[in-house]
Amino acid sequence: MTLRLIALVALLSAPLSAAAQTNISLGGISADPDAPVEITADSLSVDQNSGQANFEGNVVIGQGDLRISAGSVEVTYSRDSGDIDRLLASGGVTFVTATEAAEAASAVYDLAGGALTLSGDVLLTQGASAISADTMVVNLETGEAQMIGRVRTVFEQGNN
Repeated sequence: MTLRLIALVALLSAPLSAAAQTNISLGGISADPDAPVEITADSLSVDQNSGQANFEGNVVIGQGDLRISAGSVEVTYSRDSGDIDRLLASGGVTFVTATEAAEAASAVYDLAGGALTLSGDVLLTQGASAISADTMVVNLETGEAQMIGRVRTVFEQGNN
């Protein structure tokens, strides 16, 4: 009983004394950098000189099980290979898997580096639990994530 009380006090004090960085595991997140990238949007403009494409309005990005939606997405291509190098999403970003959902103001998907960085009032939900921070960096190869900057958590506990 005493050990359970100590654990409960530690858990409840977490939101009050949030850490600058928290590591979490995201169960359903992985991405195959070689899988095709599908992007749908209301409109597209392409600048051949800069090697960029801009998708606007109801943008949805899919690559394997990875799904990201945003108001607009800027695509930057590698000058060497012509492959997509990175995606810059803005205008409210939603990132969804089978077990998690995250919202942020913007996101950068670095395809070459296998990382997804969500920034600006990030809110991650995993079942009944939630965690918020300024930034979330996801390693898409391992499914590990770091929540950085004013982290706050709420854990729903079962009635035992």
